[in-house]
Amino acid sequence: MNYRLSPSDLTFLYEGCKHCFVLKVKHGIPQPSIPLPSVFSKIAALQKDYYSDRRTEDFCPDLPPGVVRYGEKWVRSNTVKIPGSDSTCFINGRFDIVAELDDGSFAVMDFKTGSPSDGKSEMYARQLHAYVLALENPSPGALKLDPVSKLGLLYFTPDKCEQSSMTRQTIEGVMKWIEIKRNDASFISFLQEVVNLLDGPLPEPQQDCNWCSYHTKKGSYISSSGSSVGTHSSPTCPKCNGPMQLKKGKFGEFWSCTSFPNCKGTQDA
Repeated sequence: MNYRLSPSDLTFLYEGCKHCFVLKVKHGIPQPSIPLPSVFSKIAALQKDYYSDRRTEDFCPDLPPGVVRYGEKWVRSNTVKIPGSDSTCFINGRFDIVAELDDGSFAVMDFKTGSPSDGKSEMYARQLHAYVLALENPSPGALKLDPVSKLGLLYFTPDKCEQSSMTRQTIEGVMKWIEIKRNDASFISFLQEVVNLLDGPLPEPQQDCNWCSYHTKKGSYISSSGSSVGTHSSPTCPKCNGPMQLKKGKFGEFWSCTSFPNCKGTQDA
């Protein structure tokens, strides 16, 4: 199989719940979106507009001199072959900003709002390395920026609120640059770990995952109440051990793998 990997999914989703990660990437079943974090996307969009075309030395003296040239661009990598696996993967996502440095190289930067920590930075390093892989090894027609010499996070930590007028309020905070050291070998090793997980059986639901807990409690309720409330108990695919969905064919109902056409597992209803 050729897995499509989103840079953002390689952070909190992969680290938070392997079961939900495999469901999304391999079987096309994402967790439901939560509207609350959209405020962070709005902040990042405002930051992107503000920093566009600005000199790096004007807002981040730790960066080499250059100019922010690209904002919120989609990237897609060539197919990545994974050692020891017949499966492959590719990166598909959208970065925040990239600066073109005066020496001809590029700096990939991501905006984050909150309090920085070593643990978060380690996870976000995967996201940044995914962008680097896609930019330096793009699929035909995709954006190519090579070489990337710097990558890091621009952290905004709010610490002050003021009302500038009767109808305007401003939030101020510290902007901190956290450089991420590039380690291509470590990232490829991580991708190998990810693909091996995707090639294997569907991981068990995690007790500390709210979405897994919801499904478990819902299944227990339906079982104990004796009513299917219009649903069917879904079997696992005999080929990939993933979830299946009920379909209708010319010979009646049957179970089909949710990963079809990548997986053609079927089972009689």
